[in-house]
Amino acid sequence: MDPKRELREFLISRRARLTPEEVGLPHYGMRARRVPGLRRDEVARLAGVSVDYYTRLERGQVAGASDSVLDAVARALRLDRPEREHLTDLARAIRPGTKRRTRTAVAPVRASLLRIVSALDSEGPAFIANARMDILAANRIATVLFSGWHAPAGRTPNHARFLFLSPQARECFPDWEQTAQGVVNILRAHAGRDPFDRGLSDLIGELSVRSDVFRQMWARHDVGSHYAGVKRQHHPAVGVLTLDVDVIPLPGDAGHTLLTFTAAPDTPDRDALRLLAAWSGGTAFAGAASATTADAMSRPRHTDPDEE
Repeated sequence: MDPKRELREFLISRRARLTPEEVGLPHYGMRARRVPGLRRDEVARLAGVSVDYYTRLERGQVAGASDSVLDAVARALRLDRPEREHLTDLARAIRPGTKRRTRTAVAPVRASLLRIVSALDSEGPAFIANARMDILAANRIATVLFSGWHAPAGRTPNHARFLFLSPQARECFPDWEQTAQGVVNILRAHAGRDPFDRGLSDLIGELSVRSDVFRQMWARHDVGSHYAGVKRQHHPAVGVLTLDVDVIPLPGDAGHTLLTFTAAPDTPDRDALRLLAAWSGGTAFAGAASATTADAMSRPRHTDPDEE
């Protein structure tokens, strides 16, 4: 992905969504505009820079752009926190000296984290993903709830690929469009942080070719982050569950993130999770772990002492 092109299209998309009235500028006459939203000169006026300076900025000429200028542009375009961070990330990627990586290998998950994921089986689904949403480890109940994660031999399952390419995804997520757009927004934010991640570029290219919906969502240039919330999940054995989702970054582990899905005690959703936990089809996996640890996660648990 070309950071200059990304910056240009991002800024154009952000000013296209605003009107002069929304930002307190007079709108002269009733003649239709050639482009939607704010013009470059209006953004420049709001940011306190010259039209020529803002035009160069929108074209990716950010070598001399200070943080204060970027902040002024962000305020003019009414960017939220993830959008501000995305603007800063893109500008950083364009500046000279930025390291360009080729293909980023899938980093292994530490054994201690795998034990934590496995231990959470009694509480609800849990899995570890990287910034590209490759599923690196998951407990048994997660593999039951997200049964469409299956990937060909030698390929790491990917949550975005599951959402957009698996026919099971729309059944699994009752609020599929909202969930899918959220995933696209997170991938777009990662693309700004690391536009030279070859694995991400390959994933975006594959999804763009194979999914019209993904291509349309990606073209919006929306960005976002997610740390907590409530999601509805569906499983044919228990119906729709409403679960609390927590996204816990693991900054010391190559950008890995732990995601947990839980329900409050003494609720139908908690009872449904217990039923799924007992579902015989669940098999934990640890895609990038050692064989010993992966075998330990997948080993069947015995709950009846007579079966020991």
